[in-house]
Amino acid sequence: MTGISPQQMAAQIGDGLLSFPVTHFDPTDHSFLEGPYREHCAWMLEYELAGLFAAGGTGEFFSLTPAEVKQVVSAAVVETAGKTPVIAGCGYGTAIATGIARDAEEVGADGLLLLPPYLMTGSQDGLAAHIEAVCKSTGLGVIVYNRGNAVVNEDTLARLCERNPNLVGFKDGVGDIELMTRIYGRMGDRLVYVGGLPTAELFATPYLTMGVTTYSSAIFNFLPEWALAFYKSVRAGDQVEVMNQLQKFVMPYVALRNRNKGYAVSIVKAGMRSIGRDAGPVRSPLTDLTAAEQAELDALIATVAPSEVAAAA
Repeated sequence: MTGISPQQMAAQIGDGLLSFPVTHFDPTDHSFLEGPYREHCAWMLEYELAGLFAAGGTGEFFSLTPAEVKQVVSAAVVETAGKTPVIAGCGYGTAIATGIARDAEEVGADGLLLLPPYLMTGSQDGLAAHIEAVCKSTGLGVIVYNRGNAVVNEDTLARLCERNPNLVGFKDGVGDIELMTRIYGRMGDRLVYVGGLPTAELFATPYLTMGVTTYSSAIFNFLPEWALAFYKSVRAGDQVEVMNQLQKFVMPYVALRNRNKGYAVSIVKAGMRSIGRDAGPVRSPLTDLTAAEQAELDALIATVAPSEVAAAA
């Protein structure tokens, strides 16, 4: 969105559901397929979206080269044409991350989702230096993703916010309720808070009470109408309908997701196949669902979207 400020970006994404599109790969050589990716983004944009996160975790950021990240983000920016903010995945070591940040700004992204750096677990001072370097490298709004080997506490986050006005968001992928409460209690409305635990729908209601007004819905990739209806039930406090959908769809989906490591991404691409919108395979080291697991997912999706699965058959 041309000219949007970091604060405007944060306000907009906090007021609705977020989409994290898969990245489309060729089934033979696993190269990025820009045309089908853009078609998928266009399809999702037919629905109500507060933001589109290109080359994020669901988009297999970790398997893309920095040049491919730039290509994917550019494709998303062109396709969205200002309809909603585009937030680019960003990460790896500081030198690579700052380069990706500059690339994303160059191609017109509206913000950055800063994923954990590669491999190493740094101290709070080290993580702060890494985050600040990315913030200083760009004018884009930055959302820090607390996850894995990069978990900052409320003191570190507060110091970073004092020095970096464009640090505008915090995404939680840890699930530490005490830490999340301390962060929200300390930072309040200074940040927008995004739920980032897989699968986010499972945690949406308890996190809402801690200021987490939105979350990354990977399920939106293949069930946008269901995902939006569920989000609206969460925001409306309709606990009966939320629990009904958790029991009917989300919990069985999570049980299938937990069958194998890395299935949090693989199952989303499988869901795309279930509705006839194949995005190709996942890249190694991830693996795709087995044929039997794919059939289980097809049947599960049919319980909430029978017409979508029937049309794909």
